[in-house]
Amino acid sequence: MSKPNVRHVPVLLHEAIDFLRVRPNGTYVDCTLGFAGHSEAIVRRLGPAGHLIGFDRDAEMLALAKPRLDGVRQELGSKAPNITYIGEAFSSISRHIKPGSIDGLLADFGVSSLQLDEAHRGFSFQADGPLDMRMDTRSGRTAEQVVNEMDERELANLIYENGDERRSRTVARAIVRGRPVTTTGQLARIVASAVPAMKHGQKHGFINPATRTFQALRIYVNRELEEIKDLLEAAPHLLKPSARLVIISFHSLEDRIAKDSLREGAHKGIWEILTRKPVTAGEEETDRNPRSRSAKLRAAERTQGKI
Repeated sequence: MSKPNVRHVPVLLHEAIDFLRVRPNGTYVDCTLGFAGHSEAIVRRLGPAGHLIGFDRDAEMLALAKPRLDGVRQELGSKAPNITYIGEAFSSISRHIKPGSIDGLLADFGVSSLQLDEAHRGFSFQADGPLDMRMDTRSGRTAEQVVNEMDERELANLIYENGDERRSRTVARAIVRGRPVTTTGQLARIVASAVPAMKHGQKHGFINPATRTFQALRIYVNRELEEIKDLLEAAPHLLKPSARLVIISFHSLEDRIAKDSLREGAHKGIWEILTRKPVTAGEEETDRNPRSRSAKLRAAERTQGKI
């Protein structure tokens, strides 16, 4: 594992922390610890009786987050809060946290830039590497197994549903013809031969034609949409009344799940929605961190209502 990319910047940091409304001595959960950019800001606002619980099923990300947060605790000295690390998927949250015990929950559903930068993880077509894509490398099928074992029709449906790729049948046909597919570079070349690059506005130019296929495979391999649904179902049970939920999503599938879940909860009297429309990054942030262009933040407050 290489050293952390110094360019790594947590997306919508100030907005997320403001909506989370961190209270001294409270208990907060970061469901997607990553490189702990958001968590560091939380820790600095918690008092010595405070508690941060961080989830990340990616062992490499935990190995980066721990020293960063341990350094913050050392800096804070006697004012440092307690920190608990849980190396599991956030869908397991109900097994680790008591109902009605937390003051705020944050989840940033985007894949980390640090994961993308590591060629051996297989998330990105920017550098050639093994076609893995698993966030938890201890279990589950790799992307290589999926593209080589799934039949053409299933593969086309996966790419269409998870990647919104209109040419999914063409892409799937090209992948099947190009088997065996073993590396990210090989897969990217196969997709590029089947579909043209996509225009992404005058300012940002073209998107690599493999973008949507890689997204679709990553979502499938990591069961990302199912994970989000499980978390949003559990969240109202775990939060105290008046506690806050903050969700950051990076594509329409994630955002739609969050929006629908919060609206349904609001209709039942469980949530008070704090963001009538999703909060997005301003021009200064998008110029500094292009990844933030697609980020959408939604926030809600747990009401007194019963579930």
